[in-house]
Amino acid sequence: MPDEVTGKELDRSVHVQLRTLSKENAEGVAKHLVMVAVFLEADEIDAALAHAETAVRRAGRVPAAREALGMVAYRSGDFARALTEFRTVRRLSGSSHLLPLMVDCERGLGRHTRALELAASPEAKDLTAAERVELAIVVSGVRRDLDQPDAALLALQVPELARGPKAGVHRLHYAYGDALVSLGRADEAREWFLRAIEGDTENETDAVERLEELDGVAFTDLGPAEDDEAVGVAPTPPDEQDGADEPGSPT
Repeated sequence: MPDEVTGKELDRSVHVQLRTLSKENAEGVAKHLVMVAVFLEADEIDAALAHAETAVRRAGRVPAAREALGMVAYRSGDFARALTEFRTVRRLSGSSHLLPLMVDCERGLGRHTRALELAASPEAKDLTAAERVELAIVVSGVRRDLDQPDAALLALQVPELARGPKAGVHRLHYAYGDALVSLGRADEAREWFLRAIEGDTENETDAVERLEELDGVAFTDLGPAEDDEAVGVAPTPPDEQDGADEPGSPT
C-alpha cells in the first residue's frame, strides 16, 4: 500500500458506510477501496481485484466494498459475478443506482429478455437523470443485439436527448448517432456525432473517427520514407546524414 494513500480520498458517503466497522478496520478498507479505483483507472484488473476481494473479506456487509468488487468483475467481463455483487449492493443499501449495470450484465450473459424486464422494473423510476441516460444506452444495445434497430433508436429518445452538448450527455448523443447509422440515416447521424464531439472533452468516444468515416475521410499508414514525400519534406543530403547520429555530433 503506497504511503500516500490515506483512505480519505473516498467520497464522504463511503466513509459513512464504513462507520459500522472498527476505526482500524475502516481505515484499512478505505485504503483498499482507493487502490481499487487507482488500478481500475490504470486498467490493471488483477491488482484491482486483489484489493477489492480484500475489502470484501474485511467488510462484506459494506455496500461500497461489494460495489467495488462488482465493478472489477464487470470490467473483466465476469458478468455473473458482477451481477451477484450488484444485487448484494441493492439488498444492503436499498439503492437501485446500479440498475443500468445490472441490465448490461444480463445482456452480457445473453439473457436479453431478462435484461429488458429488469430495465422496465419499478426501480427504474427512481433513477437519477444520469442513470436513466445510462439505462437508455444499455437498452438500446439490447435491442441492437436482437436485431431491432428501430426499437434501439426509440430507446434513446429520452428527455435528456434534447439537452445541449455541454450538458454531459455526449455518450447519449453518440449512441443516437450510431443507431441512426445502423438505420442508414447517415445525414442525421452526422449531426449527432457533431454534438457528441462538442461535449466529449475527455475523448471517451470515437465520435471524431465516426464523423470522418461518414465524410469519406480515410487515412493510409505510410512508411517513414513515403511519409516524408507525402508531406513534401526534402530528404537529407548524404553529406549531412554522415555522423548525424554519432555521439557528440552538433545539433
